[in-house]
Amino acid sequence: MTRVLVSGGTGYAGRFIVEHLLASGYKVTVGGRTAPQPDFFSRNVPFVPLRLDPEADQIEAFDNIYYFVHAAFDHLPGKFRGGEGDDPDGFRRANLDGTVRLFETARDAGVRRCVFLSSRAAYGPQPLGTLLKEDMYGKPETLYGEVKLQAERSLLSLCDHGFVTASLRATGIYGPAGPGRRDKWASLFEDYLSGRPVPPRSGTEVHGDDVARAVRLMLEADAVRVNGETFNVSDVLTSNREILSVLQRVTDCPHPTPEGDDRAINAMGCCKIGALGWMPGGKALLERTVAELAADMATTSQPPPAIGLYSAVRHI
Repeated sequence: MTRVLVSGGTGYAGRFIVEHLLASGYKVTVGGRTAPQPDFFSRNVPFVPLRLDPEADQIEAFDNIYYFVHAAFDHLPGKFRGGEGDDPDGFRRANLDGTVRLFETARDAGVRRCVFLSSRAAYGPQPLGTLLKEDMYGKPETLYGEVKLQAERSLLSLCDHGFVTASLRATGIYGPAGPGRRDKWASLFEDYLSGRPVPPRSGTEVHGDDVARAVRLMLEADAVRVNGETFNVSDVLTSNREILSVLQRVTDCPHPTPEGDDRAINAMGCCKIGALGWMPGGKALLERTVAELAADMATTSQPPPAIGLYSAVRHI
């Protein structure tokens, strides 16, 4: 079995990647600042310390590693855009300089493929109605997006026939967060179920399992088709209103859903990765996941004080 090192494997996206690769027969090692709790993954996973530090010599972390998936990112809790807080220099040093150093170390250690988890933010603002495609010129307006774009370009400069590289521009990732963690919609669901006002919002989303399948595709596809390439990873265009409409239906909650969001959101074109066989779960997976998250809330949370626990959660 092939061994893969996943940096940031205990993060929100990283956990999906680790679990999917384990289920697909890979030997996975998790790299990060702290080791995961013993029950965080479905089985025991080796851990190696790994930091986003451009000065650190961390080549030993890549011993016997064939593939490297870089999903680690250093930011303020709960924030990516604006995740630099009041330390933009430290943010850039860790997430750009530290990332590039890991890419170089992986190459020098003999790693054969490297997959970088980038972001939609690398595109920056584009004219409304534009389909975001990988050959467009990126003009990010946030430091987060700029760092992701520059890291993509640095990885591209390192690729050759012996070091195959690919970047995945993922949109918002949803799905269960893992043992002891709150999923990204937990506060949204709590506000709605408790009758608190919920603002309108629209955005593009993709399930973490679909991101993980895209990562595995980069590891297994013909090197000629992925080397030095960037691929969009996005699925549904949705809104708080649509998400909470599903929650309303499966919980019988009496509260009205928020107004729709009239702001236009540019979709991401995924024909490029689709040509390699990637197919996300679409609206059906979104609805099923909302129902599952609602069921989890019903079994792990106390009833909202104003309205009590709804009598049933209907699975769809």
